[in-house]
Amino acid sequence: MKTRTIKSLSPRMLALAMSLTLFAAPALAQSGTTAVRTNMKIVYHNGPVMQGTSNIYLIWYGNWIGNTAPPILTDLVASIGSSAYFNINKDYPDANGVAPNGALIYSGAIYFDAYSHGDSLKPSDIQAIVRDWISGGYFPLDPAGIYLVLATADVTDIRPDGTTFCTPSTFPHHGAFLLNGTTVKYGFVGNPDRCGPEATPQFHRPDGTRLPTPNGNFGADAMATLMAHLLDVIVTSPLGNTGTQGGWYDRYGLENAQKCQGFFGQTYQAPNGAPANVHLGTRDFLLQENWVNARKGYCALAAPQP
Repeated sequence: MKTRTIKSLSPRMLALAMSLTLFAAPALAQSGTTAVRTNMKIVYHNGPVMQGTSNIYLIWYGNWIGNTAPPILTDLVASIGSSAYFNINKDYPDANGVAPNGALIYSGAIYFDAYSHGDSLKPSDIQAIVRDWISGGYFPLDPAGIYLVLATADVTDIRPDGTTFCTPSTFPHHGAFLLNGTTVKYGFVGNPDRCGPEATPQFHRPDGTRLPTPNGNFGADAMATLMAHLLDVIVTSPLGNTGTQGGWYDRYGLENAQKCQGFFGQTYQAPNGAPANVHLGTRDFLLQENWVNARKGYCALAAPQP
């Protein structure tokens, strides 16, 4: 099969890339103000990591009628655990040496939320959506759980600084909140069908026209890499880069998947001619790389062989 390496850089990243000797990543940290280099290891900051196996709960937000995204993305969640790709996260232990074991369990429950908190979601709204579905008895209050809100293209998040998931060089939002004494870990997966081509350069030609995508659904295939990113950062740094409460991140505040956003490594052609780099279950996907924290560290699609 044909192979190639995709390195998708935004215009403001290009100047920084010229000075890097190993790998490049978004030139600005999540705050949007700090220049970052990625040729350095991630450091543990004494906070929790998600130990052992994590349980995944999906909330389908918006109007998904007639959309093939749910089966595509549930197949991803059901297959990514214990894969060579996700086993990279086994190398991020806590202070006691206990790490994620690379396994994930998909709850199997499919619940649709028809805009209960509108179509512009602040972090507090995303938390409220998750809280509602737990408090309503649809999902358990699970300390080993990761709750993802997946949105249709007519829904956006709104960060405190005014950016959204479509803003170039931003990362998918994740966070945590307390509910009845349990820390609930969550993330928001926006639908890049809402965004311009700069948000998904891996699926666009230089002139801005779209390439085919592995599963024939642009929004779902673009959401797949955002989901992988969120799962990577949540299991290794569930409370984010919050000082001594944080897990693993570098001196610039970048968590593992954040250091590799925009890098996809070696690809092959899926049966429909689309670029792909990971085969999970019965499907092909194009997922961003994750950070292997060996030596100075590097981006990769699989954990190194022992």
